[in-house]
Amino acid sequence: MTTSTRPLIIGVSGASGLIYAVRALKYLLQADYAIELVASKSSYMVWQAENNLQMPGDSARQELFWRQQAGVETGGKLRCHPWQDVGANIASGSFRTIGMIVIPCSMSTVAKIAQGLSSDLLERAADVQLKEGRKLVIVPRETPLSLIHLRNLTTLAEAGARIVPAIPAWYHHPQTIEDLVDFVVARTLDQFEIDCVPLRRWKPDEF
Repeated sequence: MTTSTRPLIIGVSGASGLIYAVRALKYLLQADYAIELVASKSSYMVWQAENNLQMPGDSARQELFWRQQAGVETGGKLRCHPWQDVGANIASGSFRTIGMIVIPCSMSTVAKIAQGLSSDLLERAADVQLKEGRKLVIVPRETPLSLIHLRNLTTLAEAGARIVPAIPAWYHHPQTIEDLVDFVVARTLDQFEIDCVPLRRWKPDEF
């Protein structure tokens, strides 16, 4: 059970690997967190490409969609926002949050946030976290990384964002794709001191 009354923002960009967002949402809702979710325009195409599913644009139906994908019909609080609604609560610094995760994060989204461009609600919400000094965690999913990508990520790190690449480990003896994904999700949530993912953590005397 969460002790925070402030919500956590989840931004889902058009990068491959939507399972990262689904698994993060699963564990956060199960732990009774309040989530404000915004999916970028490109993420709709990725859902179709990766899972042959059409994500609804209507906020109420999108909430049901995400809950179904996460397998959590009740628990926590989830509010979904249209990507074009730059007047939403998460676009304002006066709306207090515990921070934001962009998972997965495309290099296009990295570039726009790094340059202070707010062409949609996801980018605006991320910009707000930086200007308010709140936690912004970027989970980039791209390979290989060009020099432009690296420079943009460095700019974000210098501005205070935490960069958590979607790189799994194997010391916890993963048996499924979900095990690999959950490692990344757990390390991402560690940045907020949120421990709600069942993960065998590194203990040298146990290996």
